[in-house]
Amino acid sequence: MITTVTPNPSIDRAFDVEVLHVGDVQRAHASHVDAGGKGINVSRGLHAHGVVTSAVLPCGGRDGQALLSMLADGGIVTSPVWVAGETRTNITLVESTGVTTKINAPGPQLGEADVVALLAAATSSLQEGDLVVGAGSLPAGTSPDFYVRLGLAVREQGAELVLDTSGAPLAHAVEAGGLALIKPNEEELGELVGRELTTVAQVTDAARDVIGAGTREVLVSLGAHGALLVTATNVWWAGGPALTPASTVGAGDMTLAGYLSVPGHATPDRLRTAVAWGRAAVLLPGTAVPTPDVIDTALVRCVAEPDPSTPLKEL
Repeated sequence: MITTVTPNPSIDRAFDVEVLHVGDVQRAHASHVDAGGKGINVSRGLHAHGVVTSAVLPCGGRDGQALLSMLADGGIVTSPVWVAGETRTNITLVESTGVTTKINAPGPQLGEADVVALLAAATSSLQEGDLVVGAGSLPAGTSPDFYVRLGLAVREQGAELVLDTSGAPLAHAVEAGGLALIKPNEEELGELVGRELTTVAQVTDAARDVIGAGTREVLVSLGAHGALLVTATNVWWAGGPALTPASTVGAGDMTLAGYLSVPGHATPDRLRTAVAWGRAAVLLPGTAVPTPDVIDTALVRCVAEPDPSTPLKEL
């Protein structure tokens, strides 16, 4: 079982425009509405591939009810925690070239009682060996130690925490240790370690700083340049031919979902699958998730111990 926890879920509305002209009236030629939030996207992707998953999320107001209805229509099992305020709606504008402009709303504040309820919902049915994915930003006013508390609660049940977040919440959780995996992009990892990362060696060194603090694996998404998987003893890179994206929103979430869809620990096959899922996601509109028929691992090349001096932009 893979349980996802999304502290700040959303309804994602995407509008396709030919070219975005700031300050002008925009006329969209298509629109898309999806259930959103990093953890929810991971659950949606896993469910589409037959992996058993459930989604834990706070919900508020009419949009919270609408979000739950969308997830139910998609067959996603949920454990909602009702909170004051309104579940947020995020807006994405996608140009014909694939350039994406995203506006993320702040979302409702969570009180201490809400946090306790979320932690209880996330751990109430865990069994030893289960995975919990903590993913996304925290609502305004939520303490940055939320994922530290989630990790402690998860490990008390014999399960493991995978984390996909950034900024202070990521820093606090990495410092606390005990994480099975983190999935930053290169900018988020650079912010975490306090230095710019432009080469394979620099990413590897930064990832191993994280591993030294108590995280087992680091999966670094590089956008159009694939992904790097780093452990204490191994490094792999995977990527494929250039693509013209329909939407990049949620592609990193699908990369993580693809990785987790393959049982076990760090392997080239897990990384190849992760990149194939992410590549498939960028070819779909809005925050749509790829189904098995559009995943093509044959197009993904995986390299063990890539040249450390290689610039990330040349991968």
